[in-house]
Amino acid sequence: MPLHMTKIAYSAESPASLKAWLESHADEALLTTRYLPKRHEEMTGGSLYWIFEHALIGRSPLRGFAQREDGRWHIRLSPLLIPVHTQPKRAHQGWRYLEEDEAPADLGSDEFAGDVLPPRLIGELAKLGLV
Repeated sequence: MPLHMTKIAYSAESPASLKAWLESHADEALLTTRYLPKRHEEMTGGSLYWIFEHALIGRSPLRGFAQREDGRWHIRLSPLLIPVHTQPKRAHQGWRYLEEDEAPADLGSDEFAGDVLPPRLIGELAKLGLV
């Protein structure tokens, strides 16, 4: 089972803007990080799960890691956002690991993904045990 990672969609104004940014990169999207994840070999076949307004909203498949000339690392992603069942997730700096059994399932093609509750509201409902 692959290991995944989570990261805040810090410059995204909405899930739609995150999707547009990812899709604007023809071959692959690159994020920069200072350090190569220690468990990077376990991430083969994994995904980066995006956090927006304190909830996991989608994922982008990981293609690997590449070192830059300045010593930093690129996180190489497929340029697409796959919607997942929204799940509350606390904000954090940088990236964190996410085990396969903790990762939310993808939304199926037959599932309604239009008008969904805002991620922040889902987080509040989850705290109350209502979702």
